Amino acid sequence: METDEDMRRDLAAIDEVIERGRFKPDWESLQQHRTPRWFEEAKFGIFIHWGVYSVPAFGSEWYSRNMHVQGSPEFEHHVKTYGPQKDFGYKDFIPMFKAERFDPDAWADLFVDAGARYVVPVAEHHDGFQMYASRLSHWNAAEMGPKRDVLGELTEAFHRRGLVDGASSHRVEHWFFMGHGKDFDSDIHEPLKRGDFYWPAMPEPDHWDQHSKPEPTHEYLDDWLLRCCEIVDRYRPKVLYFDWWILHEAVQPYLRRFVAYYYDRADEWGEEVTVCYKQDSMMFGTAVPDVERGQLAEAKPYHWQTDTAIALNSWGYTENNRYRPAGEILQDMVDIISKNGNLLLNVGPKPDGTIGDEDRAVLTAIGGWLKANGEAIYGSKPWKRFGEGPTQIVEGQFTDGTKKGFTSRDVRYTVNGGNLYAIVMRPSDDGVYRFTRLRKGDAAHNADFHGFISRIDLLGGPTDGEGDGKGKGLEWTRDEHALEVHAPAVPGSGDSPITFRIVIG
Repeated sequence: METDEDMRRDLAAIDEVIERGRFKPDWESLQQHRTPRWFEEAKFGIFIHWGVYSVPAFGSEWYSRNMHVQGSPEFEHHVKTYGPQKDFGYKDFIPMFKAERFDPDAWADLFVDAGARYVVPVAEHHDGFQMYASRLSHWNAAEMGPKRDVLGELTEAFHRRGLVDGASSHRVEHWFFMGHGKDFDSDIHEPLKRGDFYWPAMPEPDHWDQHSKPEPTHEYLDDWLLRCCEIVDRYRPKVLYFDWWILHEAVQPYLRRFVAYYYDRADEWGEEVTVCYKQDSMMFGTAVPDVERGQLAEAKPYHWQTDTAIALNSWGYTENNRYRPAGEILQDMVDIISKNGNLLLNVGPKPDGTIGDEDRAVLTAIGGWLKANGEAIYGSKPWKRFGEGPTQIVEGQFTDGTKKGFTSRDVRYTVNGGNLYAIVMRPSDDGVYRFTRLRKGDAAHNADFHGFISRIDLLGGPTDGEGDGKGKGLEWTRDEHALEVHAPAVPGSGDSPITFRIVIG
């Protein structure tokens, strides 16, 4: 653990970087930032929640908090399974977190096969256990549990396969995350000091009160800042994701200071980086806004991101996870990308380091779809109309496992090169597809599209000529009501979206 003198020295070094850089810790300066082109073109990334909470595999990744909330299912499960919290605390799961089958290259191969272009492992979750080598605390994966620099090994594996590496920090919520352990006889008790695993275990506030008390102290926030900068300096992630509580008023000056440091360091390295944030934790235009388990209702002129999980009930692995079908996730992906967004899809590996069959099946299905349809996704841009159809998306809607009911009349549009892509959310029963946005236009009809269509192909279908004029295109007609296309079934498509390449000119 760092001494007070070490901390003062390292904080001064952070300020020196900011002083000589072009980004300063104020919103006006940070608005010089531009979303990286690689991020805008990547479209699809993988989020990874893996840590000590994967060992009890019960409830969710909030186990470390909930096991201390008297009367909760996690509290009762913990006492029944492991004994009283005073005798077996959360820290006692660490030796059980062995990761004996962890193979970062195998993970990277899976993510490449899934069609992902960037990966964001959780570097530190609310429980306070760092998944990387750290000089700031001994409670990290390189010294305890797996005794491996998990983030470092993953970063190297991603680089070998051309994946862009990122990281996320959920550390700020640790301020209150273990606080309920002081409500009864547990192994969380005073005195706690900086560097202790459970420190500071403060009373839990209203999570959405930006002015809640007691507010994080300067000592805690100095430590938070150093941890974030340590991740940046050790691993140089190209995207840094934060959970919601950075919106607290006490955190805000430290957040601006960190982002200035991160962007200035990226300038030094000649790299394009960005930060992803929720709600209004950052000033608009300084980073990428993110919607958790939801999406936006309309296309936006700015780039944004959805983060969601394959499992409905947890971000981390639990033995009772409920999983979303691949087709439903692909429908959300298409909707998000048509509106100028990215999808960051989470997996929760098991404590031994393997990725479960359910997660693998979904990732494999997504990868297969992207191999056939990727030209409508990667590097694409929104069309002037994001789509059409009866199904309405509620802004910021939380996915609770209830399907949105996308139909074969729900269409999303993208453009890439000389082609317009019409992505139908699910195949029709009769093989007939109508696109009212692409109806024939004239002086009397102010249609959305007046262009000349030279050819239409079904990606992955038997008439797909790869857009090069070879092979036979689909049969289609166009009048003042709609563009109507007749298409054969795509083998194995199920409920997944199907894509029409509309060659223009």
